Amino acid sequence: MSQILIVDNEKSMRDFLSIVLKKAGYDCLTAEDGEQAMKVIEQEGADLVITDIKMPGMDGLTLLKTLKVASPETATVMMTAFASTETAIEAMKEGAYDYLTKPFQIDEVKLVVKNVLERKTLRQENRQLRRELKSQADFTQIIGKSAAMRKVLELVEKVADNKSNILITGESGTGKELIARAIHYNSSRKDHSFVTVNCSALPETLLESELFGHMKGAFTGAIGNKPGLFETADKGSILLDEIGETSLAIQVKLLRVLQERELRRVGGTKEIKVDIRIIAATNRNLEELIAEGKFREDLYYRLDVIPIHLPPLRERPEDVPLLADYFLHKYNESLGKSVEGFSPEAIRLLSQHEWKGNVRELENVLERAVALTANPMLSPEDFGGSLMKTTQGIPVPARIPREGLDLEALIGKIEKELLIKALDDTRWVKKEAAKRLHLNFRSFRYRVAKYGIKNNKMPFIPPDKEEPEAFE
Repeated sequence: MSQILIVDNEKSMRDFLSIVLKKAGYDCLTAEDGEQAMKVIEQEGADLVITDIKMPGMDGLTLLKTLKVASPETATVMMTAFASTETAIEAMKEGAYDYLTKPFQIDEVKLVVKNVLERKTLRQENRQLRRELKSQADFTQIIGKSAAMRKVLELVEKVADNKSNILITGESGTGKELIARAIHYNSSRKDHSFVTVNCSALPETLLESELFGHMKGAFTGAIGNKPGLFETADKGSILLDEIGETSLAIQVKLLRVLQERELRRVGGTKEIKVDIRIIAATNRNLEELIAEGKFREDLYYRLDVIPIHLPPLRERPEDVPLLADYFLHKYNESLGKSVEGFSPEAIRLLSQHEWKGNVRELENVLERAVALTANPMLSPEDFGGSLMKTTQGIPVPARIPREGLDLEALIGKIEKELLIKALDDTRWVKKEAAKRLHLNFRSFRYRVAKYGIKNNKMPFIPPDKEEPEAFE
């Protein structure tokens, strides 16, 4: 149970807030001035202090500054009957979480307290995750409290000092390179090189030279002997990123390195031994590539000794607030900004977004928002139009505008998009599409006709393969 300290020289206000917040499930303490409040903090502690600004002796702003030094983990909300923009800005600059103006409504107090404690908990969890990850590896960008990410990090810790090859799979932007780095810097190889190579960024001939090195005169432009990245990574680790994009010819040579831990430079005759930990990563389905004859099965099994799969961000929405908070602080620091946090609507919008670009997309959105906003708190409007849409592309406003909106038209657009999506997903087999939407076929057919949906995408489906009724 969160403990709240109420500081006000008026007993009636202390009693009123105590009653309200106790009914809301909080444990409350009171103090009549700043000096007494500091004694209570020293003896009892508090998660949140709600303090009046105008008080005899130590006033609210002085108490806020004192708390920042003596009890930095304690959140503070200021309240005053002498409301002004200047005092509000001053309090926020000094680290107050929020600001209440007397007289205030009971629901307003409850909402502010709830939001402040949630933000405080979020920051504490983020700091704890950073500390935990710092002990595992010096890469605090790997943030997540979801069960899926916890499982990944536990596996990283278990296999970090293992000599076996590792294959990291996951969509673009999920953080495969960060995981590879965490593995390396948790291993006994951490004092040696960690080398990364993007296999999709180089043409075959250049990739071969980069990986294996070359001898003088091996090809035009080879003006001297050059060690490859495998040699550079000796006694360390190498990440073969986007391994699925390599040619079959390169794959044959990679297989030899994996099997024998030796290589031959381009144009060379000498076998060179290497002691390396090989980590591969891909956003492709290698088993499908094997079936298509584009990836060697023997190489796949050599790489896939220890598989690590990174889930997309849309499957772990509980990690979004933590990541958002991390990127907010990161870009506050790098851009010289002082954005305090997020409005509840902003956090809700971020958590509900599909994030097709995963963590990389989230970081880009937050960097842009922090750079462009002039507000103390990020709101949905700071994220631009891209996040104001559902996964089907229907605009859903974060707030209902003053002039109102046409609810039936909006719902109609959403319904039409979902009907088309269900048809696309089932190759326009209407019975299957109806099942996807939990509709009976008669109702589904009526809705399709209502919106004039016609099959302009897929080849015509013969009547014996579909329902006897005409689609039109």
